Amino acid sequence: MIRATLTAALALGLLSACNVGPPYRRASVAQAPVYKELLTDQPSGEGWKVAQPGDAQLHGKWWELYGDPKLNALEEQVNVSNQNIAAAFASFMQARALVKEAQSQYYPTLTTDPSVTRSRTSANLAPGGGGGAGVGGTTQTVYDLPFDASWTPDLWGRVRNTVKGNVAAAQASAADLENTRLTAQAELAVDYYELRTQDELQKLLNDTVIAYQQALDLTKALYDTGIDADEAVAQAEVQLQTAQAQATNLGIARAQYEHAIALLIGQPASSFTLPVEPQVATVPTIPVGVPSQLLERRPDISANERLMVQANAQIGVAKAAYFPTLTLSATGGFESSSISNWLAWPSRFFSVGPSLAETLFDAGLRSATVAQYRAAYDAAVANYRQTVLTAFQQVEDNLAALRILALEIKQQDDAVAAAKRYLDIATSRYQLGLDPYLNVITAQTTLLTNQQTDAQLRMQQLVGSVQLIEALGGGWDTSQLPSGH
Repeated sequence: MIRATLTAALALGLLSACNVGPPYRRASVAQAPVYKELLTDQPSGEGWKVAQPGDAQLHGKWWELYGDPKLNALEEQVNVSNQNIAAAFASFMQARALVKEAQSQYYPTLTTDPSVTRSRTSANLAPGGGGGAGVGGTTQTVYDLPFDASWTPDLWGRVRNTVKGNVAAAQASAADLENTRLTAQAELAVDYYELRTQDELQKLLNDTVIAYQQALDLTKALYDTGIDADEAVAQAEVQLQTAQAQATNLGIARAQYEHAIALLIGQPASSFTLPVEPQVATVPTIPVGVPSQLLERRPDISANERLMVQANAQIGVAKAAYFPTLTLSATGGFESSSISNWLAWPSRFFSVGPSLAETLFDAGLRSATVAQYRAAYDAAVANYRQTVLTAFQQVEDNLAALRILALEIKQQDDAVAAAKRYLDIATSRYQLGLDPYLNVITAQTTLLTNQQTDAQLRMQQLVGSVQLIEALGGGWDTSQLPSGH
């Protein structure tokens, strides 16, 4: 009997190679051989280039391209202390546990339920089930040590598809974790450069306040000597006070960026301080590569591709419900009314045998379930393609922004130089008594506005470079996804 059981189990193991689920094929997506922006004539120094051999993609700690030790230190804290990353990691660990749960269904289940039962029969039960008084109740103790084993062979791929789906879901969760990490890293870099731009604007306005104070002193001196009128003094005072108010207002944005950085690195905003330091960073050269690399380098694309695998596997699980379920079960153990011979060989008992279960009528439940998962797969395909299209858009957007900003900054630098010359001329003509002080105020305002615009453009360029790196997937690629084990 044991030999027959083993033979049957071996045969069933060979049959378990059957899988009724559909094979998985990655959905095709439309893509160009090269980014459109790379075909556009551009000025030098735009901060990106076509990747060369040996420099085909970004690597690991991409923020080190900017050469800022303070930013590097903050980014390391994001990886350790950011709570969104911690939550995403916990979700990944949960998904990994679900894989192990599904894999456990490959193996038999063995249980035991030992018991000691003492019982007494009624003394008023007549022999043979008739009425009247019996011969007296009997009392006995039963010692029971049963073992139950059951196994449901994976004949139609239900377990294999469940495992495959859970593995894909865990890999999608791992990609989501990396996407959360990349988002936090990029957001930190953006906030950091926004804050440094506020420091640069603060320096600009502090210098402007000094210059305006000197201009006010000049108008007062000219007024005291009778050369100029009190109107010029009043105008200079208004100009100075306005610049002071603008300088004070910058503290709001700086404080908010500092608080945002504290949140990203997992520190209380009340205890985190970043010293003032004017912006000195430049846009690094960023290897862009080709559009097809995005499919391997962006964690959000990989997450959606893995969700397609999961949805495809769920179709196989649903289709397996059309076929019968075979269960092999066995029960054995020891049973005795005396503890002294409880585990003796004559006290043994066993039973073994297969059972087959098949649903004969379900009013269309299984077909509806298959249709549900097919629709879920189609939705996963659409989401994957939309994510890819969005990725191409984001890369092109940031390439265009960097190209245009490079030209705009050069034009703005020329505008700042012209505004300085305008102020020098206006100041000289005022000192010579040729023009009123209002001309100086106009020139001062023109210079300050152009200097502020120049600082904002450089900040946009740095932010655009960070966003381009994020759009390219940072330093990640699909080789970092966990295996299916």
